[in-house]
Formats: sequence, C-alpha cells, structure tokens
Amino acid sequence: MAKSFFRKFAKRIFIVSNIFVALLFLLGCYSGYFNPKYFWFIGFFTLASFYLLILLIGFIFLWLFADKKLALISVLAIGLAWKPLGQLLPLRTTPPFTLVKHPSHLRVMTWNVEHFEILEYKKHPEKKQEMLNLINEYQPDIVCFQEMVAGDSPKAINPLSEFTSRLGMPYYHYAYNRKLDFDDNHHFGIIIMSRIPLLSKHTFSYEPNNYNSIFEFVDIVKNGDTFRIVNLHLQSMKFSSGNLSYIEKTTEKDITIKETRSVLSKLRTGFYRRKTQSEHLKKELNKSPFPLIVCGDFNDVPNSYAYTTIGKGLKNAFADKGTGIGRTFYSISPTLRIDNIFVDEKFTVEQYLRVKKKISDHFPIIADLYYNKPQ
Repeated sequence: MAKSFFRKFAKRIFIVSNIFVALLFLLGCYSGYFNPKYFWFIGFFTLASFYLLILLIGFIFLWLFADKKLALISVLAIGLAWKPLGQLLPLRTTPPFTLVKHPSHLRVMTWNVEHFEILEYKKHPEKKQEMLNLINEYQPDIVCFQEMVAGDSPKAINPLSEFTSRLGMPYYHYAYNRKLDFDDNHHFGIIIMSRIPLLSKHTFSYEPNNYNSIFEFVDIVKNGDTFRIVNLHLQSMKFSSGNLSYIEKTTEKDITIKETRSVLSKLRTGFYRRKTQSEHLKKELNKSPFPLIVCGDFNDVPNSYAYTTIGKGLKNAFADKGTGIGRTFYSISPTLRIDNIFVDEKFTVEQYLRVKKKISDHFPIIADLYYNKPQ
C-alpha cells in the first residue's frame, strides 16, 4: 500500500512539473508579446527556452514508458509553439556555402568586431589581419560592423582609410557620439561599409544619445532597385568579468546573494532598455520607402520582445536558411544567437552562413539575398 501511495504521489509530482515546464516554455516562446516594462521576468524564460524544450522532450520519453497519454502535455506545448520554434531552432539540412556569389545577389555580412582587437595590436597584431582576411575571403557587398573603433587621425592605430582600401569598400557611413570616443584618435560606434555607392546616409539618435540609442541606415541601388540597409547595436547586459565568471563557473557552494542580485539587475535593465530601443527603431523602419535589410547585434535571443518588435513584417535570414541553434556569441551559453539579419519579405534568402571562428567574441554571419521584384 505504501508503495502504491508513493507511485501515485511521484506521478502527480511529475505531472505538475511537466505542466509547469510547459507553461514556462510557452511564455518564453511568446515573450515578444509581453511588455518588458511590466513582464521583464518573462525574458528569463526566453533565454532558457531551448533548455525547457529539452526538458519537455525528456518528459515525452518518460511518459512513453509510464503513461503514454500524458506525453500529450509536452507534445501539445511543442505544437502550440511550433511557429516560434522555427525562429529558435530550425531543423533542416543545408548545402555548403558557395563562396562565388551570383551577380544578381546581394551579399550582406554583420559582425560585432569587438574594437577590431585594438587592445591587442602590440601583442597580437595578427588578430586584426585575420579578421580582415576573413572578410575578404567572403567578399560581401555590404558589411555592418558593431563596436567599431577607427579614426581619421594620422596617429590612429585603426585608420578608416586602411579599412576602406584593404576591404575594397570605398563607401561607408560611420555613426558615433564624439562624447563616447574610444580615445583621442579613435571613435567608437557602428559602421556600414559598401562596395556599392551610397545613395544617402542617415543617423538616427534619441535621448540619452548614448551608444545604444544611435542607429544608422544607408540607401543603395542594386539591379535598378533601391534598398535601405540598417545597422544597430542594442543594449548589452554590461556584465563585468566577475559577473561572467560567476555565471559560467558557479557551483551551488559558490552562489552569493550579492552576485546573483547584480546579474539579475543587469538582465532586468537590459530587457527594459532593449524594449525602448527596439520601439524607437521600429518607428523609423516603418517610415522606410524602400525594402529593408536590418543587421546588427540585438543582444537578445529569438522570440524576445526586441527581436519580435524589430522583426515584425520581416523575415530572419537564419530562420529562413540556417539550421540548428546557430549561436553567434560564444560566451556564457551555447544558445545565444543574438546577431541577426532581417530582410523584407520580397527578398529570397539564397544562402546563410555563420563563420565559426573565434577572433571577436561574436561570430560573423553572412546572407546572400535576391530581390524578387513584384509582378
């Protein structure tokens, strides 16, 4: 009798746990519809959605051996999240990336270049060269760099003229706030570089006019069609080296209230500030008279509020042609796909690539795009 009671009790615990995980998973997948001002905590479930999916799959296998009909809890949750799952984890086989680009395609790259390793220029000058070689290997038509450090000064370690000549991209638009300069000889900002002449250049900024409230866009003409290219860098979590070490290496014995509060506070601030930034940017995107290509470091994962807000009415190149998890930031967690290329629905994403080389703290991503003219 005691054995029977224990089995019933354990079964109920597993059922409640399965339902709880399913609800958290659904909240995480649909967090883009919840205002982070009031529901900022749902952002944690979005960050954890891949792991919650693994737990749901685990429950399916558990119930297949214990009580098959209860596997429907997980199956139903996964089914209800099928559309956002396509953004999170597209499962498909993809052919190898073709280096030779079709003349009618537009090849776009976005990369958080982490200052182009300017702090390493004395000890490891080869890092910058390796980054430039990587870019030249793929010969993009347009590149969008975030955390760009360059300058016009003759004393500059990273002169702009070097990048334009060595990358074969004479056209560029560099957006930065002089109050946030890297040093006396270098700016710190975001830049769009192009092999194609720029029809126009624009910088959009709003209060407090800091790095994460400055966006840029340019217009180009390709095959007789005009496109608007947007470059952005949304609010990062601003984790210190101590925070990162705490997140990556903490065991139960190492958990402290002070460090936990610090990490949670920065996560909350990041969720809220990206909400504001994405809403400001989306207003500008909606004004565009031309088909859009939106690139950058979102500092947020698929199905988040910022991702959903900016991506509304657009399609994501990775979701369209990528496969697997596709992480673009190689620290903290293997699920952090925080760099994106969104494009107008009229574009066909011909191929997509994440270049898995640890030179910056982000992996560059590339997409070949073809514009299907309306009939």
